[in-house]
Amino acid sequence: MRYTSAMPLIATLQNALVYVSRVCGFETVDAFPPGHAYARTRWNPAYFDIASDLKPEQIERSLCESIANTPAIFAHIVNPTVRMQRALLSVVEARLRRSCGDPSDLVALLVAAYRSPHTQDVLPGMRHVIEHSDGDPRAVIAFLHEVPAAFGVIEG
Repeated sequence: MRYTSAMPLIATLQNALVYVSRVCGFETVDAFPPGHAYARTRWNPAYFDIASDLKPEQIERSLCESIANTPAIFAHIVNPTVRMQRALLSVVEARLRRSCGDPSDLVALLVAAYRSPHTQDVLPGMRHVIEHSDGDPRAVIAFLHEVPAAFGVIEG
């Protein structure tokens, strides 16, 4: 019975170590903190090295930078924020503007993100276009070309 009295102490020490590790940034997080506006957004920590001591704004900025540098990494985010979607769309726009390739692969990543009802629309009508075109990247690209320049997504 003397071991049972040590069990709460071990659990308390373990919780303290987890807390200190998180506060010092030794852990990699895979989501925004509970209660945050984007608490449903998740990412694979194997692809994103996000220290646990970062503030949510810094986390989002880091994820957006990763998307801008390696757009295919967007596939490892669930329920991406509007800002993350805009980071991907800016790469799509750059490809279209430079005529350096078909951005359908990147648009397909965006379409996949919209399978979740919790992904916020980056543009009004985006979900509608995706659903009514059965996720056809060409229909989404056509929609992006038609978006008014005020949204700053893709200029035709």
